[in-house]
Amino acid sequence: MIKQATQIALDAGEILIEKRAAGLTIEHKGSIDLVTDADRASEKYIVEQLKKSFPHHGILGEEGTRVEGSSDFLWVIDPIDGTTNFAHGFPYFSISLGLLRGDEVVLGVVYNPVTKECFAAELGSGAFLNGERISVSKIETLHESLLASGFPYDIATTKEDNIKSFEIATKVSQGVRCLGSAALDLCHVAAGRLEGFWELSLHPWDIAAGSIVVTEAGGRVSGCRGQKFRPLGHEVCASNGRVHDELLALLTGVEP
Repeated sequence: MIKQATQIALDAGEILIEKRAAGLTIEHKGSIDLVTDADRASEKYIVEQLKKSFPHHGILGEEGTRVEGSSDFLWVIDPIDGTTNFAHGFPYFSISLGLLRGDEVVLGVVYNPVTKECFAAELGSGAFLNGERISVSKIETLHESLLASGFPYDIATTKEDNIKSFEIATKVSQGVRCLGSAALDLCHVAAGRLEGFWELSLHPWDIAAGSIVVTEAGGRVSGCRGQKFRPLGHEVCASNGRVHDELLALLTGVEP
C-alpha cells in the first residue's frame, strides 16, 4: 500500500504544479481560509485512484469527499495542505495521505512537489525521506530547540488563538517558525530539522499522515495537554521525544 500511496501523491503533485503554472481560480471558504481549483482537481484524482486501488476502504477528504468503506481502513487526505501558501506562490505546501485502521494510523505519505521531498512511513517499518531512513534529532532541551507552530483560521475571534504559547516558546527556544503546512512541519520534526511542533486547531487530514512519520522516526506525538493523540481529533504536539515533557509543561502553563 505504501508504494501505491506514494505514487498517487507524486502524481497529485504534478497536477498541482501544472495548475499553478496555468493560473488558479481562488475562492474563500472563510475570511482567510482559501480553496482553489487545484485543491479540487488534486482531491478528485486522489479519490479516483484510491477507489480503484482500495475499493473497500473509506475516504475522508478536506474538500468534501466522504466515502463509506466496508473495511476497517480509512484514508484521510489533504489534496493541498497549505493552500494559502500555494495560492500566494510560497513554496511550502504538500499532499498528505494518511491511512487509519480503526483509530490507529498505519501509513502516511506527505509530499512537497516543489522540493520533490516525499516523506513516508508504515507502522513498524520506520520513516523515510525519498527512500532514505530518517530519525528525529538528539537535542535535549527547549533552549536548544527550533520549533514550529501555527494559528487557526478564526484567529481574529477565537480565545484559543495560540499567541501566548507562541510568545513564550519563542522566548525560551532557538525560535518558533510558522510555515503554514502542519503535515510538512510534522515531517520536519521526523527528519530532525525541528525539535517540536504543536497546533491547537487542526483537522484530521492535517495531522494523520505526518503523525506516523514522526513516531516511526523515533519521535513522540500527543495532544497539547499530554493526552493520547487522536488522529481524527483537532490538535497535536509532536517532538523528538527528548523535549516533549518540557514542551507540554510550557503549553499547559506548568513549570517543567
